[in-house]
Amino acid sequence: MKQIPTEQAVGHILVHDMTQIIPEGPDRYKGPRFRKGHVVAQEDVPVLLSMGKRSLYVWEMEPGMLHENEAAERLAALCAGPGVSRDGDPSEGKIGLSAAQDGVLLVDSARLRAVNSVPEVMVATRRGNFAVAAGDAVAGTRVIPLAVDASVLEAAEAAAAGDPLLEVRPFSVKTAAVIATGSEVASGLIQDRFTPVVRSKLAAFGIETVSVATPGDDIEDVCAAILDAKEAGADLVVCTGGMSVDPDDNTPGAIRRSGAQVVTYGAPVLPGAMMCLAYFDDGTPVVGLPGCVMYADATIFDLMLPRLAARVPLTRQDFIELGEGGLCLRCTPCTYPHCPFGR
Repeated sequence: MKQIPTEQAVGHILVHDMTQIIPEGPDRYKGPRFRKGHVVAQEDVPVLLSMGKRSLYVWEMEPGMLHENEAAERLAALCAGPGVSRDGDPSEGKIGLSAAQDGVLLVDSARLRAVNSVPEVMVATRRGNFAVAAGDAVAGTRVIPLAVDASVLEAAEAAAAGDPLLEVRPFSVKTAAVIATGSEVASGLIQDRFTPVVRSKLAAFGIETVSVATPGDDIEDVCAAILDAKEAGADLVVCTGGMSVDPDDNTPGAIRRSGAQVVTYGAPVLPGAMMCLAYFDDGTPVVGLPGCVMYADATIFDLMLPRLAARVPLTRQDFIELGEGGLCLRCTPCTYPHCPFGR
């Protein structure tokens, strides 16, 4: 750093906070008027002189160095993909990023780790694969020092090479059909309490339940109901119940017989280990939900649904990765999604 006359400081960067004191009157104030890292503008000079600052300590910017604000701009550019917007100009070397629309936040975790492995830079995000609303904060970026060598940003940009690190994909699934299995439901011996729960969870993502079928337990009847729902044009088919290993629980077999390709039967998540997910050739998903979805506040269905609602294809690997954090602690009251479940 170097000391220069205040009148010559325009365009230079302050190396520490500058406190202003207004002892009396309606504008009485004591606090930082100019923050470390502030670039002195011409209109700042009279204010600084009125604060008794006849000279200032400023940063000596050398060739090849970047101010923290410029560096933050470049980091933000690596992050802001579709559905993500910047929160204005840098402030104290930081830029925030927010969701520009309702949807599911998608984070390229591997490339994010690669960027954060570059010393002196940081990108902090929310956990990916969860629903966000327009205006929600999703990330923040900055470099650690006040100024950084340009080669550091070049290394971060090389690590992030490709598409932006973040995307908020809008919910686009509009309709769902529910297949409520079980002979006890089909015969009217018990009231179907499963469908209202599923209907409510779907509605939270703007998905309308357009049909409910009660085919009983026969594998052929359940398969036919799935195919009927598919033929009717439902964007999503949800089968409730019949997911355990009991001999008369036929939902997974019916899903396979329908021609849908099973991604997984089972997931390292409690509650919800016995779920099933399959896709028809045109991408229409078929989900088999275990009974825990009917009574537990948060289950595997809640972890899947944001991506299903945004038509994000799920793979076996996506479910494998849910194992760490996939144990619900059954807190009372339930605070999902503001809890570690699924994270």
